[in-house]
Amino acid sequence: MEGSAGDKSDVATVDQLRSRGSVSTATSGVDTSRDHVLVDVQATADENGDGSTTGDFICRPAIHFVLAFHDLTYSVKRPRRSFNRSRGDDGTTDAARRNTLLDGISGEAREGEIMAVLGASGAGKSTLIDALASRIQRESLRGAVTLNGDALDSRLLRVISAYVMQDDLLYPMLTVAETLMYSAEFRLPRSLSASKKRSRVQALIDQLGLRAAANTIIGDEGHRGVSGGERRRVSIGIDIIHDPIILFLDEPTSGLDSTSAFMVVKVLQRIAQSGSVVIMSIHQPSYRILGLLDRLLFLSKGRTVYYGPPASLPLFFSELGKPIPDGENPAEFALDHIRELEGTHARTEDLVQFSKSWQDKPLSRAVSAASTGPLDRPSLSLKEAISLSVARGKLVSGMSTASAADTEVAATTEVSTYANPWWVELWVLTRRGFTNTRRTPELFLIRFGAVVVTAFILATIFWRLDNTPKGVNERFSFFAIAMSTMFYTSADALPVFLIERYIFLRETAHNAYRRSSYTLSNAIVSFPPLVFLSVAFAAITFFAVGLAGGAGGFFFFVLIVLASFWAGSGFVTFLSGVVPHVIIGYTVVVAVLAYFLLFSGFFVTRDRIPNYWIWFHYVSLIKYPYEAVMQNEFGADPGKCFMRGVQMFDGTPMGKLPVATQVTVLNAMSKSMRIDFNSTSCITTGTDILAKQAVDQLGKWGCLWATVAWGFLFRILFYLTLLLSSSNKRS
Repeated sequence: MEGSAGDKSDVATVDQLRSRGSVSTATSGVDTSRDHVLVDVQATADENGDGSTTGDFICRPAIHFVLAFHDLTYSVKRPRRSFNRSRGDDGTTDAARRNTLLDGISGEAREGEIMAVLGASGAGKSTLIDALASRIQRESLRGAVTLNGDALDSRLLRVISAYVMQDDLLYPMLTVAETLMYSAEFRLPRSLSASKKRSRVQALIDQLGLRAAANTIIGDEGHRGVSGGERRRVSIGIDIIHDPIILFLDEPTSGLDSTSAFMVVKVLQRIAQSGSVVIMSIHQPSYRILGLLDRLLFLSKGRTVYYGPPASLPLFFSELGKPIPDGENPAEFALDHIRELEGTHARTEDLVQFSKSWQDKPLSRAVSAASTGPLDRPSLSLKEAISLSVARGKLVSGMSTASAADTEVAATTEVSTYANPWWVELWVLTRRGFTNTRRTPELFLIRFGAVVVTAFILATIFWRLDNTPKGVNERFSFFAIAMSTMFYTSADALPVFLIERYIFLRETAHNAYRRSSYTLSNAIVSFPPLVFLSVAFAAITFFAVGLAGGAGGFFFFVLIVLASFWAGSGFVTFLSGVVPHVIIGYTVVVAVLAYFLLFSGFFVTRDRIPNYWIWFHYVSLIKYPYEAVMQNEFGADPGKCFMRGVQMFDGTPMGKLPVATQVTVLNAMSKSMRIDFNSTSCITTGTDILAKQAVDQLGKWGCLWATVAWGFLFRILFYLTLLLSSSNKRS
């Protein structure tokens, strides 16, 4: 519950509301506290007696936005309880298996007002908000949603509206001011100067009551930050930075104490009075919060049980025969009564029918008119209303308009999908990403420590390998383990997008930036740490193991390690866009990388892999860096010898004989084969080793570029997953 029922605020009586209906003075921004009389600004007075007027307002037609919805119906199919294949085998029809979430909901929300949707859990509050915000596929939703009488295009609605989710999806290491500033850079156009954007952010901080917490980080479980109420106001702020015409909020007071909840709704009232349509769901408003609301829509199992102003609730239930006791919160009384009816056999059917008849009663209309003003229709078309709204300073994002004075040109306003070009989005996303990375150094240090420890262990195990057959085999093992390490340590990139997923969905739901900009930014931010990791690993292992090639070989080794990190990071980033959970993701990463290692050519050479598995050899990410380091080592000096004379007997029964005996056998073999070789003759060179390991299809630079290409391919696939899996709409 948001607040207590003990607040002593009074609810206006019918007589008081009727007396208010006689107000005719034209005033600007009238706030009669809890009376909610909103009077339009119209220059009708002749203040100076000469036809002129005095005052700061401009003579122009009143701007009204009315979001109307009629007969909204939405249902989803329940899963079958049996495995019967044909329809009706479980005794139910398709219609019986459908669960109706909205059933004929109608009403309207007007500029300058807050409309609150109330009901118990499962009543359909969030579903209705999603339906109005175009977050349900149109083919699944029946009914009409219009703005100023025009059908709402989904693309237009995304630009002129904002949606505040129930959860506070924020970056914990950014301050309040930084969070709002980044939102301003996303949502406000490039034509607006940086100083004006900062001014907008500072004004919004004051409007939200966040001045004292402006330089405090948002915080999370491990970092102390702002309070719950402040965090909720920040969540609202990032979505209203561009001053939207319509604001949707899904239970903005959920989980807050009475004072914090009241402050949040007070902020929403100021937003509404600035010329916005505010629609919110709320679970159980306190007395004080009820005094800030203008229209209430009570739902029960997806059906309307009351629609009207808060002041009409006492009269509504009095007519119903259930008068509200003095001093009791009308909203709580209504919700309790609805819950009681839902527990009966007849449920709320009678209440639904009474609500329909109540809407047609003259007294109901009179009370509504006295409470919220007459239900006059918008005097302008939707296009004209948007143009004039922009001219007076609203909807800063995504609009291309002429000067405020040129209303005829402004009337031809065109709505652009995004407020900024892609390179501006990329710059802002990259700066935000580097800021987050800089403030969480422990993540990089843990990964850096893991790479350094792994490199140290490998360097000490494979210390100074010699040029013998044993040394060759040990090099194979070192290369296989080293290259696979690059990919396994890249798994730490998996939680990055999984943590940011819902922030990304919230920000892209209303076109804060393009998905392509996010993909490029993700790659740019993740690259610099890979350079440090690559240099550290190569510096520790290359010279300690005694690899060949000198400075050139070391430089190539650094590059192939970096390319491996790049490909591994891209692979894990792609998986993070496919799998929904971290645990599932780690399981998939470990399994797939094990398969890649198996088919890399280390355990089984290419010419020994069965034809039906050869394709896996070519898609193995580890194959290309493994073959690249093999060629860097054994192809650096083609004449370098790795097996001489009696070394050919190593690993065979002959290897246990005395050296003198081995030399005698070797001489006998030379004579019988008529080939001149002795104990110092070279038997196997680096070229022979590469041929034996079937590493002969690509050169080392070809393998390097193939590894780099894999990294780019996986990031392209990641981008495609963002396109396909982030529609933000229910089916």
